[in-house]
Amino acid sequence: MPPVGQDRCDLLCLDLPKAEALRARRLDGAAAARFADRAKALSDPTRLTIAAALADTDELCVCDLAWVTERAENLVSHHLRVLRSAELVRSRREAKMVLYELTPRGRALLSTVLADTEARA
Repeated sequence: MPPVGQDRCDLLCLDLPKAEALRARRLDGAAAARFADRAKALSDPTRLTIAAALADTDELCVCDLAWVTERAENLVSHHLRVLRSAELVRSRREAKMVLYELTPRGRALLSTVLADTEARA
């Protein structure tokens, strides 16, 4: 970690045209919050493991995901609700089963998070 003060400019050197152009295109507060919530949804190790398992197949039920993650079904259900509210997974009911799959948005975000494929090996 750099010493205090080494991560700041020693003088005000604002590139006003560049800064103004970037400021005009920045994320608004609502969009930033929405994107941050999506990123946070994958910040939990159990949710990340669930998403990675879903990425390796087409769809799985809560029972399968509980077995894969070695977690209780009610805990997996809770994590799936978080992923679903972040629009990273979707579900469908088939008779008495609820099946989950990653959304395209979920696949894209997971792919970015797991970009270092050696970490999965």
